[in-house]
Amino acid sequence: MKRYCMALDLEDDPDLISAYREWHKAENGWPEVNESILAAGVRQMEIYCVGNRLFMIMETEDTFSFERKAMLDAANPKVQEWEKLMWRFQRPLPFAKEGEKWVVMNKIYEL
Repeated sequence: MKRYCMALDLEDDPDLISAYREWHKAENGWPEVNESILAAGVRQMEIYCVGNRLFMIMETEDTFSFERKAMLDAANPKVQEWEKLMWRFQRPLPFAKEGEKWVVMNKIYEL
């Protein structure tokens, strides 16, 4: 198993943050998006929020790659629809590369 920790910001607007949280409740998720995440080799995913900062933990199969996941996502119209909808709420971190949403964090400490 591999573990990735990633960050992304939301627009700093309480109504948009509230709406984003609503979309991520289990009953509001899109099954096609969950199926796509699993098909890419992600076995566990959690998203946390504080203020307008998001933190994601992904546990993946050892063979997981972001390139393969991007290819699967690009070929899935439902995932593209979801991403377009979510981009309404999200904004890139100030140091993100062009077109980059979630930024992989570097582990700096372990006990």
